[in-house]
Amino acid sequence: MRLDSQCILCLLKRHSETAAACAGEAEVTAFTRDLMRLLCDGPVEMSAPFYTPGITKLFTEHFGLDDDRFAEEKRLSNQYVLERFDRITEMVRSAADPLYAGLQAAILGNYIDFSALQGEVSFEKLDEMLELLYTIDVDREQFENLRRELETARELLYLTDNAGEIGFDRVFLEVIRDTFPNVGITVCVRGGPTQNDATREDAEVVGMPFPVIDNGTRIPGTVLELASPELKNALEKADLTIAKGQANVETLLDTGHGYNIYYAFLVKCKRFIDRFGKAKLTPMLVRDRS
Repeated sequence: MRLDSQCILCLLKRHSETAAACAGEAEVTAFTRDLMRLLCDGPVEMSAPFYTPGITKLFTEHFGLDDDRFAEEKRLSNQYVLERFDRITEMVRSAADPLYAGLQAAILGNYIDFSALQGEVSFEKLDEMLELLYTIDVDREQFENLRRELETARELLYLTDNAGEIGFDRVFLEVIRDTFPNVGITVCVRGGPTQNDATREDAEVVGMPFPVIDNGTRIPGTVLELASPELKNALEKADLTIAKGQANVETLLDTGHGYNIYYAFLVKCKRFIDRFGKAKLTPMLVRDRS
């Protein structure tokens, strides 16, 4: 999903608002002008997540912000899910269809996004959403396709998204492991701190029990041209891939990659509302073998 006018306007608005909390108008204007240059001078074929490392660098240069400026939000997100891990696991395992409930939980966890949902995320709201876990409506036809593919798969690659959310992913993946013991599972995180996305450290904190690799970059999502050798190899070996979050959709959907990918995410922005014809925070499961 190439950077378009909606993405450009969204990035300018979102990041200039963050900048306004850091400095006066003159410095915010200088930052915004540099941000405009970054977006205008970048490769036209890339999507919004590609620009994240450059935007992070601008925040450091203009305002001295740490390149892991969401570190506290990440810590609190992981703490949230660890404190409720047994409860989440119980809700999933005791459901009539634990595999479906595991997917519901994994998509629910995608709400923990302090970047895309700037100023809208609260753990109190997440508690309310958790109590309504079984009401999360995921495309049943696509889900049954996923179930059938897992029955015969030998290798599953799971592309994670955010810290905290990765704990919900663990619950889902453990159900997959127990339901389909012949499936080998590999988990992929980001190559370094970027927004509030999950890294190797976050996978370790939530006790991820599967092999963990990283994408080789600080880009949210999966830019194939820049992917680590580990990730490229895992994509080639996988019978199917589950990709969490909007950034993976933005960087992979309709790129002609040829991989068998199921995207699991919540709709979070106007472009996705328009692209999929769904309201904000609608749970989505979309298959793509472009």
